Amino acid sequence: MHEGAIAARYDEFVATTPLCGVDLEIISDVFPPISTVESAGETAAEGAETPGQGGAVGPSGGGEKKWVFDLGCGTGRASAVLASNGYQVAAVDLSLPMLREVRKRELESVATIRANLVQLDGIADDVAEGAVCLFSTLGMIQGRQNRRRFLAHVRRVVRTGGRFYLHVHHRYAALTNLPGVKQLMSTAVRSWTRSDWEYGDAVYAYRGLPDMFLHQFSRRELMADFAATGWNVERWWNLSLDGARVIDSKFGIAGGYLIVVG
Repeated sequence: MHEGAIAARYDEFVATTPLCGVDLEIISDVFPPISTVESAGETAAEGAETPGQGGAVGPSGGGEKKWVFDLGCGTGRASAVLASNGYQVAAVDLSLPMLREVRKRELESVATIRANLVQLDGIADDVAEGAVCLFSTLGMIQGRQNRRRFLAHVRRVVRTGGRFYLHVHHRYAALTNLPGVKQLMSTAVRSWTRSDWEYGDAVYAYRGLPDMFLHQFSRRELMADFAATGWNVERWWNLSLDGARVIDSKFGIAGGYLIVVG
């Protein structure tokens, strides 16, 4: 999304999108506020050191900033929540209009980075406490090889023990209506006849854009992609077809997934 008009009205759009309330409700569970209790505990630990020896600060030692990457940040709605929870946030997006909207929030603990999510080679290893990739941004990356490259970059950037929280759309939600069934059949046929097309790919008009790309995932596909890039699933939420709520995984077809891997 590189259109300035889309960026300018993006917050207005997401305010009416049920999913954009659900994912932010969970984000503070995945990345809870950095509490004063934690700070007090670190201070006490430092005070217990032998005088004059001054122990080194480790990966989660006192005073070290905890960075979380907001990948495909849009206008920074997730960045704002993470910043309010006490994290330093690297808000990453390819769209300059979107990044300008992030800067308008004037959040001191949020730094903006313009980058293609498949080309994160310039970011060092093990620098982040965690990362988020919401609103089906992973599905906007075309080509499974490219999506796996992105996932591998995030695995490299997030330290051992860190978490990655993401959202994707479920491919087989299409089975719940006739137009969806036709679309699913169409993407299957294209995947058999075109080398540049994968099962689950779709291109459609979206908010003034004539050719928005989105890949929709199966659970098996996601599990294979996580395994191939070094991630283990920690938590998995199925979403209702409209994305408005979390549903019991035993009943109904999910419209999408919210997932935490580590």
